[in-house]
Amino acid sequence: MYGAIITVLFLAAVVGLTYLRRGLVIFCCTLTLLLILYCLLAPPAHTWKTLLWAVTALLWLLNVKPLRRTLISGPFLKSYRRLLPSMSQTEKEALEAGTVWWDGELFTGAPRWEKLLSAKAPRLTQAEQAFLDGPCEQLCGMLDDWDITHRRADLPPEVWSFLTANGFFAMIIPKHYGGLEFSAYAHSCVLAKVASRSTTCSSIVAVPNSLGPAELLNHYGTQAQKDYYLPRLARGAEIPCFALTGPRAGSDAASLPDTGVVCRGVWPADAAGQEVLGLRLNFSKRYITLAPIATVIGLAFRMFDPDQLLGERTDLGITVALIPRETPGVTIGRRHFPLNIPFQNGPIEGKDVFVPLDCLVGGPAMAGQGWRMLVEQLSVGRCISLPSNATGSAKAAVWATGAYARVRRQFNLPIARFEGIEAVIARMTGLTYTMDAARSVTAGAIDGGEKPSVPSAMLKYHVTEMGRIVANDAMDVHGGKGICLGPSNYLARSYQTVPVAITVEGANILTRNLIIFGQGAIRCHPFVLKEMEAARDPDRRAGVAQFDAALFGHMGFTISNAMRSLVMALTFARLRGVPDHGPTRRYYQHIERFSASFAFAVDVAMLTLGGYLKKKESLSARLGDVLSAMYLASMVLKHYDNEGQPEADLPIVEWACRNLLYFAQEQLHGFLRNFPNRFLAGLMRLLIFPRGLTYFAPSDRLSRRVADLVTAATPTRERLGLHAYTALNDKSPLGLLQEVLTLADAAEALEKRIREEGVKTGRVKALDLPGRISQSVAVGILTEAEGARLAEFDRKVMHIVRVDDFAPHELIPGSA
Repeated sequence: MYGAIITVLFLAAVVGLTYLRRGLVIFCCTLTLLLILYCLLAPPAHTWKTLLWAVTALLWLLNVKPLRRTLISGPFLKSYRRLLPSMSQTEKEALEAGTVWWDGELFTGAPRWEKLLSAKAPRLTQAEQAFLDGPCEQLCGMLDDWDITHRRADLPPEVWSFLTANGFFAMIIPKHYGGLEFSAYAHSCVLAKVASRSTTCSSIVAVPNSLGPAELLNHYGTQAQKDYYLPRLARGAEIPCFALTGPRAGSDAASLPDTGVVCRGVWPADAAGQEVLGLRLNFSKRYITLAPIATVIGLAFRMFDPDQLLGERTDLGITVALIPRETPGVTIGRRHFPLNIPFQNGPIEGKDVFVPLDCLVGGPAMAGQGWRMLVEQLSVGRCISLPSNATGSAKAAVWATGAYARVRRQFNLPIARFEGIEAVIARMTGLTYTMDAARSVTAGAIDGGEKPSVPSAMLKYHVTEMGRIVANDAMDVHGGKGICLGPSNYLARSYQTVPVAITVEGANILTRNLIIFGQGAIRCHPFVLKEMEAARDPDRRAGVAQFDAALFGHMGFTISNAMRSLVMALTFARLRGVPDHGPTRRYYQHIERFSASFAFAVDVAMLTLGGYLKKKESLSARLGDVLSAMYLASMVLKHYDNEGQPEADLPIVEWACRNLLYFAQEQLHGFLRNFPNRFLAGLMRLLIFPRGLTYFAPSDRLSRRVADLVTAATPTRERLGLHAYTALNDKSPLGLLQEVLTLADAAEALEKRIREEGVKTGRVKALDLPGRISQSVAVGILTEAEGARLAEFDRKVMHIVRVDDFAPHELIPGSA
């Protein structure tokens, strides 16, 4: 009897202490106490008790660190060093770039929610709000996307002048240099608003405020470089571009073949020039946005010093310089034409271009530091530019599609009432809410001092992929209206832009398969990077001590996550305490459950596959998907909290969280199905899915509730459309759609009266609505005023659903 009780207590202690992550000393003390009780109260079983005492003694010996390091950690470290893959300087700089934020918490298996929820909600300053309501609104009113994309293949001159005069290219430049010095959140909101009107213009605005000369000068430039270039960039006297990608180095940007060789030459290249120490540059770049009109080129290249004019090193590594456009040897090529979206983009080449060393960003002291500059700043720019542009386009698509589906009728019903359309609109709405949450919360983290390198990859991939789905769905609902190009089409150019966003700043296939998990597994894991650093420590004794602490911490971490995964899977995480006790409480708990399962799966994969995991891209991509789903679901909950948890928005929050967590479950399931070691796959499945796959995608009923929120003029629709251009004027399709949406309920009631009192009784015989309105007024079913209102509503609807047609000569690009 006593033996059974103590056995139960022992099992409970093991589960509880492991789940709660108590240290080895506490575990040993508890085990020793229970073993003493067992020996005193249980029947004699000398062999069994001797074995238990031997195990306990071994556990106690593990607390003796010198002994542990000699017998376990030291020998294991020697083997670990042999297995550890070599790491290039560029890989090391990429891993060290940026900061670890909420992504790191998700790797722990026990995220500290206070870290996320205590972060200040992003807010616009008075000046930033005034800019959005003033110049940004005015800019959107000036844009005619058909004129830009078909007739001009460029922005009109007055728009270019407006952009430079109002600081659209200077949002990240400090005020004392003449810039706007906007927050990351404000920067993001401006891009989202412009993108909701014209993706061509938003792409042009994004580049100078992302990875480019201004950003690099802000952080690394010499004072002389800042004083000269930043005021000129702020007022538009200089147009920047940044040249990184080339014909032979695309996604693998670190393998640049472009060179800069240290030598002596004449500068400036005229009669007044003097011989100075500089660089002879040879390069070939393409896909460079703003290149055709740029006056100053940010150039990335590999720097060499074969004559050792600067020191002993001959290969200094990737370096960044600022090159004036008129420098002899620089050739600005003709324009690229990316999918009918005519933002200025083209190739740049340089043949024996000589520039002084002062052209290096940060001066000669920063020679060879280019890759660190790029990866550090790319992590910030990639969190803002493409996610903001994609979110702005998605907001416009949902705003337009919700209204269009409400006023477009087929089979005597608004098409928004059909379940197939409801499901599509719900998906568009849930994904757009997710995109907006990720954009705004991550931008707020940047304003709080973070440089989230792994989340930047997550946002780049998932937000642009969600944007692709939203664009496709919008086109499906609009049907023929969406596919006929012309001035009346408010979807097609944004739809055409989608592959551009998918491709640039790290192609999405590369980002998903190599970067999200590949960088996150080392950067965010609480022990892996420490183990690697300890293994590379030249001080062997210190390295063993550091490795010992990391190794045993890692072992306890893995065992704890295995137990946490099992317990939370069995209990559906209902017992896990979380900060929210309202209707979103369960989603916090589910994220905790998936965090533990994810962390456990990661450790098993890394332990058994080691460096081979990097080559198993499909496995690492699925793990990256799980990490991303948890991150995005966390952003949804934080965004909902930032907005004051409006009850009306809850269906969208539920849809978004369910969609993301179901995706996480399916990707974990796919990981286990394809894990090469089938025994370990079975063991992981037992600890991760002991009750099977229990999480479900959003229901049809929930999708209907979500669709209803955006196919009517609701406050939720307004919140979702915040920072989209929805002004009511003849040039704003979104404004006109909103206008007819607000009239739809009253018009529908009048149409219903016509059908029931006129058509069904035979008093109204016309087949078209204008004819029915006239007959209904004539027989007294409608008053004159009601007839006039319904006729005006019908005229507005027909104006919206119309499509354009052209004479043959008008289809020629550039035609008036």
